[in-house]
Amino acid sequence: MTLYYSLVFMLLVAEMGLFVLLIVPLPFNWRLKLYTFISESPVIAKIQYGLKITFIFILILFLDSVNRVYRVQVELALASEQSQTGAVLGHERMEVQARKFYSQRNMYLCGFTLFLSLILNRTYLMIMETLRLETKLKQYQGDAKASGKDAQKLEEAGGINEIGNLKRKLAQKDQDLENLKKQCAGLTREYNELSDKYAATQSTETLPKKDR
Repeated sequence: MTLYYSLVFMLLVAEMGLFVLLIVPLPFNWRLKLYTFISESPVIAKIQYGLKITFIFILILFLDSVNRVYRVQVELALASEQSQTGAVLGHERMEVQARKFYSQRNMYLCGFTLFLSLILNRTYLMIMETLRLETKLKQYQGDAKASGKDAQKLEEAGGINEIGNLKRKLAQKDQDLENLKKQCAGLTREYNELSDKYAATQSTETLPKKDR
């Protein structure tokens, strides 16, 4: 196996290990911190950018291996026709079979690496969406653990938490309404006091007129 196909195999093994880590069940707080770190870390972002370029080269290797498999199939078919006439030797046929095996191995190696990269990307997005929905549900239920900095960062990375915003707006409206009620009660009390004072002054002004 050549160097670049060895690197592709190492990348395939790393993808399998990463996939196992993604599907391992973890507590909510651990998952929240882990995926918040992944979504915000500049080092992870650079690694993802480098992997995108790497997968482009792997795609080129995959297309090349598919082309090699096709050409070996043609040679193998031609060798089969020549073997019937006795024009091809046994070691030549074995060489074509070996090249077919290596070409198919390289094709499967690159193909599975690319396919697993798509699965990893989709699995990561699904887990992030599930984690956001779980965070929204816990915030809606009033769980304090789902309202920390990590939850806010996760919301900023994937969208605004509509339920959390609505609850904050509703709490602000309730506070404003409570303040208005207090102001209304104070104005009513002052109005009643002024009314009593006015009634008292009117009664003192009318009494001398009756005595006259």
